[in-house]
Amino acid sequence: MSEKRYSKVATGGTFDQFHAGHKRLLERSFELGDEVVIGLTSDRFARKEGKVPKQRYKVRMAELLAFIKRSFPGRRYTIAKLDDFFGPGIASKEVQALVASRETGKRVELANKLRAERGFPPLDLVVVDWVIAEDGKPISSTRIRNGEIYEDGRLVDQRPGRRAGR
Repeated sequence: MSEKRYSKVATGGTFDQFHAGHKRLLERSFELGDEVVIGLTSDRFARKEGKVPKQRYKVRMAELLAFIKRSFPGRRYTIAKLDDFFGPGIASKEVQALVASRETGKRVELANKLRAERGFPPLDLVVVDWVIAEDGKPISSTRIRNGEIYEDGRLVDQRPGRRAGR
C-alpha cells in the first residue's frame, strides 16, 4: 500500500541553528506534499514563547532557503512569517496536513477546532520523530546553543581546547 500524498502540507518552526532534525522535518514535508507551506517563527513570536534564537529571522530565513533550493530544486513552497502558532495552516483551506514533531503535533487538535469554525476540513497530522544525537538524546537548537552538540548530533568535547569529532 502506498503512502498518502497531499497537494499541500504545512510545517513550521523557529529553525534556529539549522540542524539534522530540521532537515528531516522538511524532507518528510516535501516527500508528502506537492506543495509545502513553511511557517518560520518571527523573532517577536519566539521571544513571546520564551525562546531566544541565536540567529535573527533574516539569517534563519537565508539558511532555510539555501537548504530548500539545494535539496528540493524546482519544488513548490511558500515561507510565511509566523507571529502565532498556526499561520497559514489555519488560514488556508487548501492545506491538508500538518507535518510536525510530536511536541508541535499536540496543537493540531486546536488547529482543527479553529479550522472547523471557518468551515475548513480538518488537517491530518504526520508526526516526524526527533533525530537522536550521539548521546541518545534529541538534537535541538537549545542543545546546540548550549554547546552540547553540533548540528549533526555529534557531541562537543567539553575539555578546554578540544572539539569532539572535528
